[in-house]
Amino acid sequence: MFADIKKRFSDLEQQLMDPALIADQKELVKISQEHASLKKAMTLILELEKTEDNISQNKEIINSEQDGELRAMAQEELLELEKRATEIKEELEEEINPDNPKDKKNAIVEIRAGTGGDEAALFAGDLFRMYSRYCERRKWKLSLIDSSVIGIGGFKEVVFEIKGDGAYGALKLEAGTHRVQRVPTTEKQGRVHTSTATVVVLPEAEEVDLEIKPGDVRIDIFCSSGPGGQSVNTTYSAIRLVHLPTGITVSSQTERSQHQNKERAFQVLRSRLLAKQEDDRRIASSNAHATQVGAGNRVDKIRTYNVSQDRVTDHRINISWHSINRILDGEIEEIIAALRKADKEATAANKA
Repeated sequence: MFADIKKRFSDLEQQLMDPALIADQKELVKISQEHASLKKAMTLILELEKTEDNISQNKEIINSEQDGELRAMAQEELLELEKRATEIKEELEEEINPDNPKDKKNAIVEIRAGTGGDEAALFAGDLFRMYSRYCERRKWKLSLIDSSVIGIGGFKEVVFEIKGDGAYGALKLEAGTHRVQRVPTTEKQGRVHTSTATVVVLPEAEEVDLEIKPGDVRIDIFCSSGPGGQSVNTTYSAIRLVHLPTGITVSSQTERSQHQNKERAFQVLRSRLLAKQEDDRRIASSNAHATQVGAGNRVDKIRTYNVSQDRVTDHRINISWHSINRILDGEIEEIIAALRKADKEATAANKA
């Protein structure tokens, strides 16, 4: 199996060096994506080969070395190497045969203020910052697609793209209603308020994943706007797409050019349509977008951020973490790992 992957990776590298490929942009994108998807597997394969070679060398030392101290050192290192080899094999298995191939894709994330007025919009801004800092820690690229800002610094809505290996797989379980319990800065009597924000996470869909008929989309062009609705751009560069068969509406106004905003809007539209198509095929009672969001009510929650108790609780796995400021600063790896472990165990149990 590994020989096939190595050969395919080598073939793709040769194709990418072919100047003629530049003329065929669709084929270039397709090959580049496949090359990128195999890169992590190749890195793991090379590490496994090196580790197994070191295991063989240590076994030779143990079997032939007369010096007891050297044999003991080789034995100790052998245990570590064998442990690492097992870990690499598990990582490779997940990389080559993922439970969901879409987990390796980039992600489109949408955050919207729910119940709670301005405080909900401020909380939506806190969540955006949390995911932004998490992306920085992972060295992923975050690009804003659309936003609706309130005057005091929060978001009624913010839509952004995250580019990084496995971004969708890492963040897909963040989807749902997030609830915060805290004393707002505008509260003079010190009362704790409860507000919500909804998060939707979609795998980024490329043109090869879904083709949209030009006649099915109405394109509106308008000026970009800032807080309070005032125009921030004298040129008509903002784009709104309306998918006529489904009524899905997407806007993009963060780029300087109309062409760039149109491209980003179509990215989001493809992702939303692909998610809807897949849910329709599953004959679900509601589409994934609605399932992820819920109603945005206080009772419809997946996670609670209790500021006064310095605690974050995920209600799906009933686990709490402390140091809320650290979590809101993007240190959510532990939460994501716990959710993915529980999801994997549930999937395995359902298959059994």
